[in-house]
Amino acid sequence: MAQPKGTVVLAYSGGLDTSCILVWLKEQGYDVIAYLANIGQKEDFEAARKKALALGAKKVYIEDISREFVEEFIWPAVQANALYEDRYLLGTALARPCIARKLVEITQREGAQYVAHGATGKGNDQVRFELTCYALCPNIKVVAPWRLPEFYQRFPGRRELMDYAKKHGIPVPVTPQTPWSMDENLMHISYEAGILENPKVIDHGRLAGVAATGLRAFRVPVKVTNAGDGATRCSALELFVYLNNIAGKHGVGRIDIVENRFVGMKSRGIYETPAGTILYHAHLDIEAFTMDREVRKIKQGLALKFSELVYNGFWHSPECEFLRQCIGRSQEAVVGTVRLSVFKGQVYVLGRESPRSLYNEELVSMNVQGDYEPADATGFININSLRSAGSRRDPSQGGGKAPS
Repeated sequence: MAQPKGTVVLAYSGGLDTSCILVWLKEQGYDVIAYLANIGQKEDFEAARKKALALGAKKVYIEDISREFVEEFIWPAVQANALYEDRYLLGTALARPCIARKLVEITQREGAQYVAHGATGKGNDQVRFELTCYALCPNIKVVAPWRLPEFYQRFPGRRELMDYAKKHGIPVPVTPQTPWSMDENLMHISYEAGILENPKVIDHGRLAGVAATGLRAFRVPVKVTNAGDGATRCSALELFVYLNNIAGKHGVGRIDIVENRFVGMKSRGIYETPAGTILYHAHLDIEAFTMDREVRKIKQGLALKFSELVYNGFWHSPECEFLRQCIGRSQEAVVGTVRLSVFKGQVYVLGRESPRSLYNEELVSMNVQGDYEPADATGFININSLRSAGSRRDPSQGGGKAPS
């Protein structure tokens, strides 16, 4: 029997990997407290609690963090128009610091010395979990079994885990496993690994239909109205869940990409982010409608850096907190309503209105001169042509004046 090592709080999913890790940690001499985050995934949480206790956990926490996930993590990403490498809406990257924050809270509440997780040694999640833990509790100790030779050499593949589970009475699925790994939260579902590691393998998506929706925003989304049946949702969590249901039925937000992991390798991922995709398009539209051009250019640069920091696990870093403050400040005038429809996997913006609009219909009209003097454009064009014309002028021809 191993020597007692103290108490560890395990980020537990109820699946094969973390169930085996729970038993393995006990073998190493740890008292294990299991923590399962309810972050919007479809899960039998009571069954997971009973399973963890049966495997030897001395206590099980099941924490519903869905609302704080939307309000404190998803909303800042929507405000930023956050995209990693132009396509990924950061569903997993946003969830990990939210989950890990509660992990640290429970660890401190229990007076535990260690935290543990089931993230692999090749992925981003190990970085995201641990950077959050160290940022919030610098003296915490992390047990990462998939980085310990005594663990990963003992369990080089799923077959060895299955054998270990059977030996120790860990319930294993009786139905055939899907040939890939899946992670689900309120923001998205991701699929990777297994047969998807071959980038040529085709994943067949779902069929899509059509629906129309209106979104009202005041810095963050505050109301959604279905133009078809008049249904409305106003609270952050209800609004997001409703959009997930509407957009998901119509195949919105499904992408198949190859991305660059922070740890230095390319990986393939298939993501379904229905509500996030609608909100991305709606916010992008109302922001362009209400935000000054030069402010928006700066904000776009901040969003690019914000997305990179979130993807790489630096949510709780000083620079990411600074960026969130800057981006939040930029949103003071971003208010209004956007009307959209979804059809066969696509989001279409149909119209927008805002009391803070910078759009001047009279100024831009081709039928009304308004306060704009067309003759002024001549000087504007001449001045802006100087640089281009000068770079192409033949010096042997001498100077010259730009034509008027």
